[in-house]
Amino acid sequence: MARFKVVTPIGASFTVAGGGYGYEMEALSRIDAEIVEASGATAQEFIAAARGADALYAKGIRITKTIIDRLEHCKVISLGSVGVDSVDVPAATARGIPVTNVPDTFIEEVADHAMMLLLATFRNLVVQDRMVRTGRWAEGRPQLLKIPRLMGQTLGFIAFGHVARAFAVRARPFGLRMLAYDPFVEELAMSPYGVEPASFAEVLAQSDFVSLHAPATPDAHHMLREEHFRQMKKSALFINTGRGPTVEEKSLIRALQEGWIAGAGLDVLETEPPSRDNPLLTMDNVILSAHVASASARFDPARRRRVGHEIALVLTGRWPMSCVNPTVLAGSDLRRWQPHSMERGPNS
Repeated sequence: MARFKVVTPIGASFTVAGGGYGYEMEALSRIDAEIVEASGATAQEFIAAARGADALYAKGIRITKTIIDRLEHCKVISLGSVGVDSVDVPAATARGIPVTNVPDTFIEEVADHAMMLLLATFRNLVVQDRMVRTGRWAEGRPQLLKIPRLMGQTLGFIAFGHVARAFAVRARPFGLRMLAYDPFVEELAMSPYGVEPASFAEVLAQSDFVSLHAPATPDAHHMLREEHFRQMKKSALFINTGRGPTVEEKSLIRALQEGWIAGAGLDVLETEPPSRDNPLLTMDNVILSAHVASASARFDPARRRRVGHEIALVLTGRWPMSCVNPTVLAGSDLRRWQPHSMERGPNS
């Protein structure tokens, strides 16, 4: 029998089913841990299998307070994603259980995708492509003669974490002025990127491109609503590679239909996949991708190795690299934790 038991719902997340756990086990096999799959069809079935687990590898189902409160000696809940909205983090914190994610594994890919959406929406790429394919060659140039040059335009970030910073590195050579609103990031962290700190209202009013990077937390739910889209320039383009629920989608649709803003480049939607009657699917001024910004050939191996590493760190008494509930040790036995040699990664 293995020393540690890691329980995970049957099936894989983002991967081909049946692909195994070789990447996770690179770290876990060294500490004599095993991964056991459990049915996640109902909360009760999962609880029955996970009650005695040393760790949960969370994927495919919501890890609710009901599940967390029934865990007998779980030491860590690990996710192979940036978002942690599938886990009740406050419930885990109350039980002294660290929740880990992978906030820095595919930053470059998401920043690349955001830059692509900015350029594609600004230069009307999809419509231009359609014009060529349907014999409307002569219409292409007149359409683009109506837009300004990119140099000198203003890019505004809402939230300035890892992805926004990498996006700023890509945008700066294009000659863009850049603003950012993030009440949790100090001005000195923005200046090296050529980004000016600004209020929420200033970012909305001054930006030609508004790029949203906020996580799907209760505080950020529908943080952009009708009143916010009305504050933007009529020529503004909205980009979202963060989380769909941070935007009240009905207000975004209305803003695009009624011309409050000019267009949008969206990798995430409030409901995924969207219903076939979602108006966004038929709008020429919208470019969509299927929540794929983080995808690349290194995505799956990197995030899965990170999950195994995080679980192994905690099960051997060390602090994980990326803990989303940093106050988890309040009131617990601090002596069982050993410092890890790597600096804790920020989660913004």
